[in-house]
Amino acid sequence: MRPSSKLKREAALDAAEKQFLATGYESVTMESIAHESGIAKQTLYSYFGSKRALFLELVTTSTTGARGAAFAASPGMDEAADPRELLRERLVVQLAQVLDPRVLALRRLVIGELTRSPELAEALYRNGPAYAIEVLADILATIAATGALDIADPKQAATQLNWLVMGEPINRAMLLGDDAILTRAEVEKHVENAVDVFLGAYAPKDPSQS
Repeated sequence: MRPSSKLKREAALDAAEKQFLATGYESVTMESIAHESGIAKQTLYSYFGSKRALFLELVTTSTTGARGAAFAASPGMDEAADPRELLRERLVVQLAQVLDPRVLALRRLVIGELTRSPELAEALYRNGPAYAIEVLADILATIAATGALDIADPKQAATQLNWLVMGEPINRAMLLGDDAILTRAEVEKHVENAVDVFLGAYAPKDPSQS
């Protein structure tokens, strides 16, 4: 894609996000997005095809962007590395990103459209929670290979860890609003406690006690 076209697409997505989050999905039109972004409506349709397709791309790009910094390639892990610190650092970034007011607002909007557009929720889930669990499973499998944790099913363990960290803070913020979002200090404390519980559950068994 030419740089000029890429800039126009980004401008359209920015305008669409602003309008969707301000007034909801139904009240936004391709014409209103074109007007705010300064892009011809015909050009907007050539890029996205429809309002629903534009919204789907917005959900996908926003979710994949939010996950990026927390979930780079799985790091190397040797016996000298500290699993607690590795997991703590990753999960603090992940939780802070998911609790971003913009991400929460988009999630609420997608849930509101679930019955009419289940593909939007599927995209959010696939690029958000499902992806997070896949990456965590890889990290946990790497840690377990060093003997630091006793994990037979990394995918199951990753699911447990992900929701041990994410569950209450996200539900609280989703239902009670932005004023209920944890501060950075609260995020760090919450993650530390969750990781401690998880590591206690998956600590290697003492052979002398078996």
